[in-house]
Amino acid sequence: MDDLITFGLLCLTSFFTLINPLGTMPIFLTMTTDLSEQERRFTAKKASLVSFIIIICFALSGQLLFKFFGISVNSFKIVGGVIFFMMGMDMLQARLSAVKIKKNEVKNYVNDISITPLAIPMICGPGAITNAIVLMEDASSISKIVILLVSIAAVVLTTYIILLSSSKIIKVIGQTGINVMMRLMGLIVMVIAVEFFFSGLKPIIHDLIK
Repeated sequence: MDDLITFGLLCLTSFFTLINPLGTMPIFLTMTTDLSEQERRFTAKKASLVSFIIIICFALSGQLLFKFFGISVNSFKIVGGVIFFMMGMDMLQARLSAVKIKKNEVKNYVNDISITPLAIPMICGPGAITNAIVLMEDASSISKIVILLVSIAAVVLTTYIILLSSSKIIKVIGQTGINVMMRLMGLIVMVIAVEFFFSGLKPIIHDLIK
């Protein structure tokens, strides 16, 4: 039971910090400034739904991808750890990933921004995808698989709610509050990165010694 709780907490915290809805908030507001409340709600819903489907697809097909490309789980953990660490470093310095879209092009992409760049790569980035594949490989029972899928759904739903409430949240906590939250989440991401890196490195070193 304790093992399931620990796994569930790892799933929730890792996905929340990697998806980073608080970091996506200002970008979402910027890109939907000229949209009505209904259009903004639709954009947030579509972006969240697309992200959820993509993460689930990668989580379920991770095993097939490993076999097809001849990739070991341990190698993926090492690479994932490096990616997470770099992301965590950016978050620790409160640097948002800039989305380069010209002002005169924003309206032309109103129907597409929910998919790119909001769903991919802002919500469903390489960190979240890697995390889904690695955690699915670690899910050794049906209970853990269910916990993982529920955790993904819960974090994506939370992201959707945060995006809908973005204008109110930013008014309450301000940009300074967002930066503080990003730094805290960045620290968590870096800790997860170290765990992933060494959990993948140990078996490889062990095999080399043998």
